[in-house]
Formats: sequence, structure tokens, C-alpha cells
Amino acid sequence: MMYKFATIADIKTIEKEMPVEERWTAETVYEQLCETRDANPHKPAVSFQLKSGPKDKAVTLSWTELTQKVTQCANLFRSLGVGKNDVVAYLLPTSHETLITLMGGMTAGIVAPINPTLEPEQIAALLREANAKVLVTLKAFPKVEIAQLAAEAVALTPSVETVIEVDLLPHLSPPLSWIVPFIRPKFPVTHKAKVIDFNEALASQREDTLEFAETGDRFCAHFHTGGTTGMPKIVQHKHSGILYNGWIGSTLLYKPEDNVMCPLPLFHVFAAYPIWAGCLSSGAHMIMPTPAGYRGEGVFDNFWKLIERWDATFFVTVPTAASALLQRPVDADISTLNAVFCGSAPLPVELFKRFQTVTGVEIIEGYGMSEATCLVSCNPVSGLRKVGSVGIPFPYTDVKIFECDDAGKVIKEMKSDEVGEICISNKGIVVNRTYTEARKNEGLYAKGKYLRTGDLGRIDKDGYLWITGRAKDLIIRGGHNIDPAMIEEALAGHEQVAFAGAIGQPDAKAGELPCVYVELIAGATVTKEELLAFAKEHVHERAAVPKYLEIMSELPKTAVGKIFKPDLRKSAITRIYNAALKDAGLNVSVVSVVESKKRGLVAQLTKVDERISDKTVTKVLGSFIRPWEWAE
Repeated sequence: MMYKFATIADIKTIEKEMPVEERWTAETVYEQLCETRDANPHKPAVSFQLKSGPKDKAVTLSWTELTQKVTQCANLFRSLGVGKNDVVAYLLPTSHETLITLMGGMTAGIVAPINPTLEPEQIAALLREANAKVLVTLKAFPKVEIAQLAAEAVALTPSVETVIEVDLLPHLSPPLSWIVPFIRPKFPVTHKAKVIDFNEALASQREDTLEFAETGDRFCAHFHTGGTTGMPKIVQHKHSGILYNGWIGSTLLYKPEDNVMCPLPLFHVFAAYPIWAGCLSSGAHMIMPTPAGYRGEGVFDNFWKLIERWDATFFVTVPTAASALLQRPVDADISTLNAVFCGSAPLPVELFKRFQTVTGVEIIEGYGMSEATCLVSCNPVSGLRKVGSVGIPFPYTDVKIFECDDAGKVIKEMKSDEVGEICISNKGIVVNRTYTEARKNEGLYAKGKYLRTGDLGRIDKDGYLWITGRAKDLIIRGGHNIDPAMIEEALAGHEQVAFAGAIGQPDAKAGELPCVYVELIAGATVTKEELLAFAKEHVHERAAVPKYLEIMSELPKTAVGKIFKPDLRKSAITRIYNAALKDAGLNVSVVSVVESKKRGLVAQLTKVDERISDKTVTKVLGSFIRPWEWAE
């Protein structure tokens, strides 16, 4: 049943009908899979194509076929000694096998997806933190380094007893399928874990029934958050939180006839829950284009043709991908599209407007986080969409704006349009058990109920949520979270560095890029170029290597000696915006950056030539996430 989702009043009507626990009948993800199979046995569940061409080979699994594979996978994991509290990790690109592993791992034990773009040391840290017993990864494949990364990481992780290799070869067509076996990369393997083949191992298992009894609602997934520093935060998810995300998708967004294009990776909650769990509960069809999604060769160039090929009704994106898509002409029939979902990072208002003008399709911007098993709010599909906001809370999600102390004690609740910390309560939040490490849950909850997100925001008079900043200080590069401490700690290791403060500087394509300001010790002789080279060597996550470094005589500090990052952010906004305006030939400059309670940091501009219009400046600065205004 589809519900009207347009206003706060609609949400209240839905909530009054029954408690959230009565909204779905399944107790586990596997039970939901079986229910959906029974309702749609022959309908397509998931499709995958290894290459991005609109006529390239694609493989589709029906709901019956997918259920059989997941059943075999769960039975395999149990046969390898995985109990309900044991962890199956996967380090994989996107494919059918990844989805099967995700669901099979949830069913047999606890699944732990890992970002395959991380370095071996980080992967190993995550495997150790999760105490992973099994790792599913890729068999050596041309132009892909995942198998090598996995081998190095497993060598550093004694808990991993079995490595299961997925071979992408069956997804290829001749002549490539003939050539790949002869050009597979070879590398030394030093770990002692048993190595088996994914498809061969699955074929040895029963596909008609689980050979063990499930134990109801429990923790079934561990997702790591953003960039890590060797001490990763791992978030725990229960079946009920995942099913809550699925219920939202099936009642407010998707119908069984929908085709949902998902070029985002399955190690990210955005793809795994709002997209896949929504399809799982509704019976909609999910399409995965290439193992690397948006990063796959030719995906952006072929994207609109892929929408036409699959008659896609929805697709999911992030601001950087939306910007890249606008660089390509709409060269196909995309009339089947109903809407585009966008999340992971703030969406510049100008990008929002240009996307809708070029494609004729509306972007639905929303808000979620791993700690809440993802979904929190979104702009209503059939109601008022406030550009720049992240919409209204989903049913059974309670959002408050509090001012809290470090221990989580609420000092006061903010009124309409007053900025404070966004705090949320819903079925996806497990109080006191959000992170696997108990001490990381200390001070994380307000009033013993609300998760403190670390994001700053406000709720307007209509109930719409606006994000104005981040108390957590993360750098968000293209939807990927980077801990600034990673950069700061690396540079602190240089003998001539006294202090380092890392922030995200505005970027028209990535949203933010890592940037660092450095204060040197007295008598230091090191140069900016030498420090950048040092950072490149010692920052172990490629995405976190700073793109800009500035040496300051003294970093701005608070009264207690902490680096005052708001001043660094203001400096970066001024530098980036002035450079963009100069490159555009506009006689306009940033004279100050001010803190607005409603809008966050706002660049104030002055102009010499009065003929320069708002539209002209917006064309230059509209792609950045931070707003601007004329100085009075």
C-alpha cells in the first residue's frame, strides 16, 4: 500500500494508524526476501552488467533465483563455522555476488562491508576490529587491485580463517572471457587462510531451505563510517532497522513495477538500505551498472542510454555524480524517470536547479547516516520541496534540535529556526549499542533516547529540516567522509611541524577537498612543497591527501589552545571563491565570511562594477555548497 507523503500532517496520520513494529510481518531480512519471492517469483529482482554499454551483456536474477543464491550463501557461511555472532566481511566491487554476500552474511551471522578503495592497513584494522572470521573478496582480475589489497590485509588479520574469491569472468563475453585467464595478475600471498571459489562453494549447498534456524531480530550488519585512522568506528545494525528502511521504500517511494538504477557501492548504507532494502520490501527491480558504479569506465557517457535500456523510474546519485552527468547531453529517452534521489553530501542550490532544467527530472534530497541505519528525512515526492533543505522526517522518526553538553545532557531545546545539534530517534537507532566499541557510545545520546548526530541544523515552521554545519568536523569529499585527524596526525609526525589544522575547502565538483593549515616550530626551514610530499607519503588514505597546504605564522586558537577551525574555513572559502571569480573575469571579491544562524558560513561579496548581476555571480559560485550574499 502506497501512502500520501506530502506534509507533516500526512506523517502524523500514518503514525496514528498503528505502532511501527506492526508495519511489516517479517522478523529478519531473509524472511522478507522469502515473502517478496512468494509475491513476485518470476519478476526481476536485480540486474548487473560488467561493462557500461547500453547493449553490453547483462545478467538478471529473478526473486526466486536470488533467494536460492542467498540461501546457498547463508548455508555456506554456516558450514564454515560462522555462527549468529560471527562476522563475514566482504571487500568487493558491486556485482550480483556482492548483494548475495550481503544478504547471506546477514542471515548466517553478521555481515561487514568494507570500502575496497582503502589501503591494506586500514582494511586490516577494520577486519581486526570486527574480528572477521571469513572474508569474501575478488579473484585477481585485470586492472583491479582488490585481490592484492585483500591478501595484504588478511596477512595482518589472524582472525580470518577463510577467504572466498568471487570471479567476475562469468560476467564477460567473448573474446574478453577467453583472454582474461591468460592475463590475470599474479602476486605473492603470505597469509595462511584457506582460499575457496565463491561459485563452486555455493553450488555445493542447498538452495531450497536454510539448514539452520534463524534467531529473530538481532545485530546482523556492521558498517564502518567514512575515513578511518586505524581506530575505526563500526556501526551495528539490526534486522528491524533494515526492515524499517525497506518499509519506507515500499510504502512511500517504490512500487513492484519500478526499476531503480543504483550506481552507488554496496559498502555504503545509501545503496544497501534506502535503495536495496526498499526494493526488497516492495518487489522493485534494482540495476547495478558496472562493478565500480559511477566510477566505472564509460558510465557517465552512457548513463542516459542505460536509463533508457532499463526503463528506469528512479536512480540514486550524489552531488559530484549529478554535476558530472550535467556535462553529458541527455542523448536518450528518459521519460520513464519519476525522480532522482540525492544524498551523502550537501547539494548546491544552483546544481539542483540546473539538473532539473536540463533533465526535466526532480531531485529528491534527503538525509541519513550509518548510525541511524540510514534514513532520517527527505523532501516529499508529492509535496512541497524546499531546495536546500533535507525535507521532513519519515514516519516514526522523531527529530529534535537540542543544545547539549559533552555528556549528552540537554541544556535546552531550540525553537523553530534556531540552530542546534540535530538529534534523532527512530527504529534504526539502538541506544547504547550504536558502535561496537562501548566507550564510543558514551555521550552519544540526548535524554537517553535521541542519537546526537554531530550535525548542526534547524527545523523551520513547516517542519522541514535544514543542515547548517557539522559539529563533527568531518570533511565530506564527494559523499565520502574523511576524518581530519588523519591528516593532522600525519603532519604532526614531521619534526618541524608544531600544529596542523585540516578542514574541507569548497570544491565545485567534490563538494569539499581536504586542505590543511600548518604552524611550524621556531627556526623551521621546511617548505610547503616538502610538507605536501610528506603528507602524500604519510596520509594512508588516498582521498584524504590534502590538495592544498598553507604555512601560517600562527594558527588561530581558542582560549584553551585548541585550533579554531571556523577561521580556517572562512579563509578557505575566501581564497576559493575569489579565485573562481577572478578566473571568470568578474570584478567582484569576498570581503568577509560570516556565520549565519540559518545558513551557516556565508560569503559576503562586494563589487566595483554595478552592472554585474546576481545571476552572473551565481553562475560562478552556485556550484559550491556555501552560500553568498552582497555585503551591505
